[in-house]
Amino acid sequence: MYEVVQVRLREAGKISYFSTGGMKFKSGDFVIVEADRGLDYGQVISEAEVILDSDVEEPLRKIIRKANPWDMHQMEKNKKKVKEVMDTCTKKVQGRHLPMKLIDAEFSFDRSKIIFYFTAEGRIDFRDLVKDLANAFKTRIELKQIGVRDEAKMLGGFGPCGRVLCCATYLKDFEPVTIKMAKEQNLPLNPTKISGLCGRLMCCLSYEHKTYKELMKGLPQEGEIIKTEKGSGKVVSLNALKRSVTVELENGHYMVVSFDKDKNEARGDKKEHQK
Repeated sequence: MYEVVQVRLREAGKISYFSTGGMKFKSGDFVIVEADRGLDYGQVISEAEVILDSDVEEPLRKIIRKANPWDMHQMEKNKKKVKEVMDTCTKKVQGRHLPMKLIDAEFSFDRSKIIFYFTAEGRIDFRDLVKDLANAFKTRIELKQIGVRDEAKMLGGFGPCGRVLCCATYLKDFEPVTIKMAKEQNLPLNPTKISGLCGRLMCCLSYEHKTYKELMKGLPQEGEIIKTEKGSGKVVSLNALKRSVTVELENGHYMVVSFDKDKNEARGDKKEHQK
């Protein structure tokens, strides 16, 4: 077994498990960690937990130390240098007329590598651009093409709920989100209502999907004809949280039919209104 914490590498890097090596860290701490080549930095985003050997993401790297004042100073220097390298890279992109949008850049902790993030409609041949940048900065260059969800994660912002974007704070991976999730939660299928800043379906649609699926069990489907104590009627809407459906009766009246949570038995609600 290993004691691990989740660490977000650099400002916008991947979130991975790192071994604590017996050291104590709390969420928010900046740390220096093992990297592919040398050292890198990141921020702890979880409390310590113990995982089994079978759950380890290979290779499990270690946290070297909690960032000290010199380390923090180095990180700040790297951040201030980013604008300069972004400006240079933008000019190089424009000079080669490449159809790509530069999003951000970041240094590895020891400045042995600069990573540039960009979006584009299709695949981009950026081999000559990499050579230009390597000659300009005299270090290793890495160009990463990202999607619109990754762009929102890196740039950050606020969602319709008024909170900081989930993807920019704690989400480790992007889970698939489907329009079916919105339908089953009885949400309006209006793109402006169910889409995030990235233009894709909001990640939070998946948070309660499992609960909604469980609550929907035993409920009739919209459009289905069911029998009620007032006669037959067509289901026109569902409320999963209340486990009830609104039924349009043959006489044009509407009534709410509730379903027993355990027995899935229908019982009429006293509320009834005319169309």
